[in-house]
Amino acid sequence: MKNLFLLLAVLLFIGCSKSEKTTVIKLGHSLDQSHSVHRAMLFMADKLDKKSSGKMRVDIYPGGQLGNERELIELLQIGSLGMTKVSASPMESFVPEMKVFSLPYVFRNEDHLWSVLNSNIGKKLLHAGQDYFLRGMCYYDAGSRSFYTKEKPVNTPKDLKGLKIRVMKSKTATEMIQTLGGSATPIAWGELYTALQQGVVDAAENNPPSFYLSRHYEVCKYYSLDEHTSIPDILLMSTKIWNKLTAQEQKWLQEAVNESVDFQKKLWKESSDFALKKVQENGVKVIYPDKSNFQECVQSLKDAYKGTSIYELLETINNIK
Repeated sequence: MKNLFLLLAVLLFIGCSKSEKTTVIKLGHSLDQSHSVHRAMLFMADKLDKKSSGKMRVDIYPGGQLGNERELIELLQIGSLGMTKVSASPMESFVPEMKVFSLPYVFRNEDHLWSVLNSNIGKKLLHAGQDYFLRGMCYYDAGSRSFYTKEKPVNTPKDLKGLKIRVMKSKTATEMIQTLGGSATPIAWGELYTALQQGVVDAAENNPPSFYLSRHYEVCKYYSLDEHTSIPDILLMSTKIWNKLTAQEQKWLQEAVNESVDFQKKLWKESSDFALKKVQENGVKVIYPDKSNFQECVQSLKDAYKGTSIYELLETINNIK
C-alpha cells in the first residue's frame, strides 16, 4: 500500500513543474489551515508571486492531503514533492545533532532560542540534511511543549509516573518521558485524538495552538505548562527540486521564505495566547508548575551525553547570549 501511495504521488503530485511562464512548486503539510505556519506559507507564496512577477508559484496542500509527516519527507527525498513542514524532532533520524532540540530545558527563554537558531550553529543544523536530499529553508516558531492529561493534573514529575504518554517518533523524546517516570508511546498526530479518547494513552504533550486546534482539550482537561522542550518547526525543500531552479529563482524563493519567518512569529504569539484562553473557556485547568522540579529530574538525561559532540553542542548553545 505504501509503495502504491508513493507511485501515485510520483504520478499525480510532481514536486516542481515548469511551463513557459511559471515554475510551480508543490508544498504539502499536515497542519490545520488556521495554523500560523500554514498562514505564513500563504504569505510566503504571495511574496514569491510578487517577487517573481508571476514567474513562480507555490501550490499548498494542507491537512495531510498528500500524506503524514514521514510520508511527506519521503516524497521530498524522491523529488515528488517540493516542500513540506516538519518538526525538528523527527529530523534527528537524518541529522543526529538535531536531537539537541528534543532534549529538555536546553534554552533559557524564547530570546535565547532565537539567538541560537539565527547563529552559525543554528544555520549549520538547518542545512545539515542535504546529504539526505532535504534542504532546510527556515525555522518557524513552535513555542514550547507541555503536558496535557485526562484524569489528573501534573504538578510535579511524580504525577507522570506510570502514565502512558504519546510522543513523536523520536528516541530522545522517548528517553525524556521515561526519565520522568512515564511510559512513552509513539503515535501519529492524526491518530492521537482517538487514542486519547479510547484510553490507548493517558496524556500527550504539545504547544497551546496544537492542543487547541487538535481539539484534544475535549478529552484532556488538565494542561501543565512545564515547557520542557522548545522544538522549532523546519520548512524543508527537496534538494532535487531546489537544484532544478535557476539562481534567480532560488534567490526569489529564499527571500520570500525569510520574510515569512517574522510574520509567522507574530502570528504564533497571537495564536498561543488565543489558544490558552479558549481551552480554559472549554473547561481546561491550566497549571503553572515549578519548572525547577522537572529540570532537576531530567538533568541526568543531558549529563549522559558528556564526552560526546551533543554535549559540546549543549555547552556551545548555553554560551550563546
